[in-house]
Amino acid sequence: MAQPRRLVLASGSAYRKALLERLGLPFEVVVPAVDEQALPGETPEGTALRLAVLKARSGSKALPGALIIGCDQVASSGGKRFGKPGNHENAARQLRELSGKTADFHTALALLDSRKDEVQTRVVPCRVSFRALDGRRIQAYLEREKPYDCAGAARAEGLGIALISRIETEDPTSLIGLPLIALSEMLGRAGLPVL
Repeated sequence: MAQPRRLVLASGSAYRKALLERLGLPFEVVVPAVDEQALPGETPEGTALRLAVLKARSGSKALPGALIIGCDQVASSGGKRFGKPGNHENAARQLRELSGKTADFHTALALLDSRKDEVQTRVVPCRVSFRALDGRRIQAYLEREKPYDCAGAARAEGLGIALISRIETEDPTSLIGLPLIALSEMLGRAGLPVL
């Protein structure tokens, strides 16, 4: 009888871990050591894809025979990138800049089959339109949600949904950071069907 495939999430994100748990497959978590800086001239989509593959490959030598999931997300609006704000001041600045505007969230997914050294990739776009946000609304949101670890400071799976007027995407889980529709397809092709 064949051994079940070992599934590994190469991410320290609690949001990605919670999303992957929805699929009901046993998995392990490893936190990759990857420099997440964009390269000169790299598009937001290109950065997200390169980092997703790097994350999936980062521990592959120590995980023979595993299916390793790497994921990254880069948000941009008006030619500017919006990463994880890290603190209250940066989050407030990001939300002021995004007020009344539309941002593109590029969520890249890589599934590495370390047995064959084959990687499947996909970038799932998500366009988010923000409401006009005044200082009072921004401060009230930040005090309650503290979304300092979310690109663009808008945690759509929480109270951040009140800051948003529209979301356009083929996969709603892509905005949270792990596109489960694409991942389910990739896992099936890799021999680990979700159902």
